[in-house]
Amino acid sequence: MSNTGNNIFKAIGSDTRLSMLERLAEGELHISGLARELNISVPVAAKHARILEDADLIKRKKFGRTHVLSINTKNIYAALDSLAPTKIIEVEKGTNLLDILKSVSAIEVKRVGNRDIVVSTDGEEGFYVYALDGKVSDKMVQECVFEDNATVEWKKLIPVTKTKLSINVRD
Repeated sequence: MSNTGNNIFKAIGSDTRLSMLERLAEGELHISGLARELNISVPVAAKHARILEDADLIKRKKFGRTHVLSINTKNIYAALDSLAPTKIIEVEKGTNLLDILKSVSAIEVKRVGNRDIVVSTDGEEGFYVYALDGKVSDKMVQECVFEDNATVEWKKLIPVTKTKLSINVRD
């Protein structure tokens, strides 16, 4: 595993740092405010923030003596992506992605309109997308035909809350 990967797993190996990430996921905060919310001293918060920074899980902006922290979710996702297994598949030129997926996984397809949509992979229902050589494709899996070698990242979109809304209706 790369040094960055080791730093990420070291960084999330602490309840305090996980609490910091959880709080920073709600929005940026200056380090003393974060320390106050977590009921720890500013030097302790700074030490934990440095570890999170070394793993590139948070960003720091300096305004004079004030340090404002924010989360860097991109590297959290990259760490999780690094755990995905890689399968090497040989196919004939012109094979489409749907046929390739069917050869390596239990794929359930549902017809929606005039398109087939993958609704389950290996028994896991959900919404799936794929990236082709690092770029998300807008083609349906049966339209993605391979003429050259490529790398496909098959991704299940996980419903992660981006924003919570507490709706209060006035009379």
